[in-house]
Amino acid sequence: MQNLFKTISRKINGAIIHFMATGVILVIAAVLIVWTDFFLRLVIGLLVIIVAYSFFYLAYKTWWLKREIEKYLKP
Repeated sequence: MQNLFKTISRKINGAIIHFMATGVILVIAAVLIVWTDFFLRLVIGLLVIIVAYSFFYLAYKTWWLKREIEKYLKP
């Protein structure tokens, strides 16, 4: 059971780092939006890709967590 909590904690830390990196990219995108129309189009496209990647990453982490919990709860 202790190993389960350690593994979950490690994965949550990984998710936190991922969200922080996404936040930094979004801040950079916000600064670029202010400058020109080309950057605006580029940043909007990048934002859509980042959001899509975040959903895929969240889905993978949720699936992984479900698998780990099932592994520890099954006899």
